[in-house]
Amino acid sequence: MAAAFQRLSSNISDGEGIMAEPCINFTLQILLSVLVQHGQVGLCFYDSGDSSLHYMTDTPDDHELYLLSKVIQEVIPHVIITSAKQEPCMTRYLKQLGSNTHYRPEVVTYPYVDFGLEVGKQRLLSAHLPLLPANISETHKLSYLSSCISFDSPLMLRAVGALLKCLDRRRVGVELEDSRIDTHSCTYIFKSELHPSVFKLQSGEKEGLSLYGILNRCRCKFGSRLLRQWFLRPTQDRVVLHRRQEVINFFTLPQNSDILMNLQSSLRNIRSIPTLLHHMSLSNTKVTDWHSLYKTVCSAVCIRDTVRQLPQHIQLFRDINEGFSDDLHYITSIIRQVVDFETSLAESRFTIKPNVDPAIDDKKRRMMGLSDFLTDVARRELEDLDARIPSCSVIYIPLIGFLLSVPRLQSMMEKEDFEIEGLEFMFLSEDRLHYRSQRTRELDDLLGDLHCDIRDMEMAVMTQLQNTILERSSSLYKVLNLTAELDCLMALSSASLEYNYTSPKLSNHRKITITEGRHPLLELCSPVFVANSFQSSESEGRVKVITGPNSSGKSIYLKQVGLIVFMALIGSNVPAKEAEIGLVDGIFTRMQSRESVSMGLSTFMIDLNQMAQAFNSSSGNSLVLIDEFGKGTNTVDGLSLLAASISHWLRKAPVDCPHVLLATNFHSVLQLGLLPSSSLMSLLTLETAVDGDELVFLYQLKKGICQSSYAANIATLAGLPTSLVQRGVEVSELYRTGRPIKRNDSASSDECRSVVEKFLQLNLDDKVLDLQSFMKEEVLPSAGELMN
Repeated sequence: MAAAFQRLSSNISDGEGIMAEPCINFTLQILLSVLVQHGQVGLCFYDSGDSSLHYMTDTPDDHELYLLSKVIQEVIPHVIITSAKQEPCMTRYLKQLGSNTHYRPEVVTYPYVDFGLEVGKQRLLSAHLPLLPANISETHKLSYLSSCISFDSPLMLRAVGALLKCLDRRRVGVELEDSRIDTHSCTYIFKSELHPSVFKLQSGEKEGLSLYGILNRCRCKFGSRLLRQWFLRPTQDRVVLHRRQEVINFFTLPQNSDILMNLQSSLRNIRSIPTLLHHMSLSNTKVTDWHSLYKTVCSAVCIRDTVRQLPQHIQLFRDINEGFSDDLHYITSIIRQVVDFETSLAESRFTIKPNVDPAIDDKKRRMMGLSDFLTDVARRELEDLDARIPSCSVIYIPLIGFLLSVPRLQSMMEKEDFEIEGLEFMFLSEDRLHYRSQRTRELDDLLGDLHCDIRDMEMAVMTQLQNTILERSSSLYKVLNLTAELDCLMALSSASLEYNYTSPKLSNHRKITITEGRHPLLELCSPVFVANSFQSSESEGRVKVITGPNSSGKSIYLKQVGLIVFMALIGSNVPAKEAEIGLVDGIFTRMQSRESVSMGLSTFMIDLNQMAQAFNSSSGNSLVLIDEFGKGTNTVDGLSLLAASISHWLRKAPVDCPHVLLATNFHSVLQLGLLPSSSLMSLLTLETAVDGDELVFLYQLKKGICQSSYAANIATLAGLPTSLVQRGVEVSELYRTGRPIKRNDSASSDECRSVVEKFLQLNLDDKVLDLQSFMKEEVLPSAGELMN
């Protein structure tokens, strides 16, 4: 029976790049999703053992669900997912399954809407599947997936959608999510948002406020693409980083600002060389292609001439000087000598300049003198025509030849009236009759098809010119690669000048020192930004535990350190007064980028999984950033796990312990003395001040621990009513001291009791019940009155 299932994905990874959320499963689970309708069954299941998703096309089954029974016997799922709205046969089967004492899987029911066909398709398209090509667009993803999975099985697709929802809720199949993109998004390295004019862009998206967005000052498309690749694949190659830094340092000098602007102006004209050469190889070159190629090569020559005047000890400048060969001058010269751009644009075809080909020049001279000659021929033709015809002209039409054109007389109503003695009628166009006469036949024999001859001869010249350029294509590809790199580095230089960034020092030691570091994005959004330093060396401060109330700046500080180190790994300058950074081999982040949808053990396992990724993949050269550790987890479980994780790192030798920066609201891990004393650990907090009942955030990092969560102050700042906050403080104090908590009776108690009684009277099995309306009309107004 298992052979009937097809495997959609296996060994699903979390994407490439140095930043990744973990995707390790310690508890092996099989989740099966099933939907039965009209004698058909749709099935799929997920196996966390090998991270694979299996599906079976819609298949007939009897009323006893024999096929489903066989599948469950073979697969033995731990969880069965199905719709709350089911056929009677499925309801009976689930009851029988529940009465089995030897095998009793967990049954999860979702509303029928969660099994919608379009919902299932969208969830499948959003899943991170390695079988998809790396650069596939959203428009082609559906077509590609339809060749791998049967879209003719609607029940199966609906079951897949419900299964993916369950995986997301339980956070079991996190490897089905594109965690690389999610991590880049939550740290704001990349941030996509809808374009206000969606019709202008294919994807409807644009880069929002992100690190890539503020650093991308590239002037050509290939520069922007290369910069994105640098962001996706930071490097540890010290030679590469030095090559980038020396260019950035040169252009950030004030005296070189004019050179920077001149080079960036030239880079605007660099077009897609591979596309242009591809068109040439197919002999499908348009006039605009020739114009783009000419501007590209001219700009490349200008760039080379400018770079030749710059210090040649800088490797990139030397590569441009040597790589931009004399072939570029030759290509520029030959295009300028051959192509007549003005005439080409006017006639929308390739034309050449005079003195390129004598035969073509001769034919063009004959064409230029043709107008007066044809006027004389028309005068003689008119003398031989009927006196009723007031005028005539001789015209030339390519591929047809010379024709005599006369106006249509009012008496010429039918086709028979068009006949004129001695003339051969050809066609009627815009109330003018066209004929072939003896004289026009002689003109055809005498002059031939001049237009076509000229075009053919010019096309031959174009082909020869294309071949000449294609022979030198290697020189053009060097232009593309080197100008793209130059474009990226000048973009980073421009950003460094505008935002006052500093060139980091790349250290050979396992240390990170950042003096007065700033968050590169938040400082642009906040009128006043408090700079904070960071120091982690081989002998001390490798593990930093940060405590503090919500909104005090813990998350910003973590991301700030991560972004500064990340910027150093792409060769950029960094937002700090000074920075000395040892090359890290990875930045592991666990940012609370989405709301936790599950509580207790499930969230506990996610924390464990994420810590395991840092344990297994990090080294003494890694930076591990963990934010909101234990959010949504049972306090005892989360506290125990946090203490054990930190102790694990502290027990490592200094050379094996990574740089760890961990923020948590579990203040008691320090107050209860759960951590061993070690020179590798630093306790930090963000400074706050209490002014009366008001909590003031100073955002200044200092040594020490936070003694209070300031929950009441945070609640007040969030806008909760004062009476509600005071009641919360009162109940908290009673609970802390072990005293009984008395109910706060008020006039609203009767109202609460009335709402509860109304709710208990509801028939939740009634399909026509509108529970949402009840909540809006009864519960929400009452809650509002209570809070007031």
